[in-house]
Amino acid sequence: MPAPITEEQNRQDREALLDAAEALFYERGIQAVGMDQIRAASGLPLKRIYRLFATKEDLVVAVLQRRDQRWRGSLAAHVEHVADPRERVLAVFDWLAEWFAEPGFRGCAWVNAHGEIGASSEPVLAEVRSHKRAFHDQIAGWAHAAGMPSAEPVFLLAEGAIVAAGISGDTAPARHARATVETLLGSP
Repeated sequence: MPAPITEEQNRQDREALLDAAEALFYERGIQAVGMDQIRAASGLPLKRIYRLFATKEDLVVAVLQRRDQRWRGSLAAHVEHVADPRERVLAVFDWLAEWFAEPGFRGCAWVNAHGEIGASSEPVLAEVRSHKRAFHDQIAGWAHAAGMPSAEPVFLLAEGAIVAAGISGDTAPARHARATVETLLGSP
């Protein structure tokens, strides 16, 4: 009889699986990636994968949840390193420009997931909406601290820049959105 799987092994297997699934889903798309590809990339047997996540949909949701924490955490670390509230709002777009320039950038993972399966998967749709609300609230905090009466223009410019950069493969949308927000903020 095989030895029982420890909590540490569960954690390691789960992380390896999420790493493999996230990379494949982001690079190729959710529907284009089969469970055999995830098995091969993670090094885990299918039986083990399905013990960790009962369905591919569950795996997609977990990937998006983990990515949200890392993505928004990275953004917050970058922005909150800036002391001036006005400059913090602009730092959002500096961070976006850096992200857009990363090798393998394919736009917003949540917009991509929504476009692929959001209409047919309530759990994925709920996760996409949760991420977008959290990103909006993050921006709202910085915008309000800078004295902006509404965060909507900043949020919409950030979202638009992400989509435009994902489609164009260019970092310019971050610069253009930043310049627009700078105008909205007015003189310091």
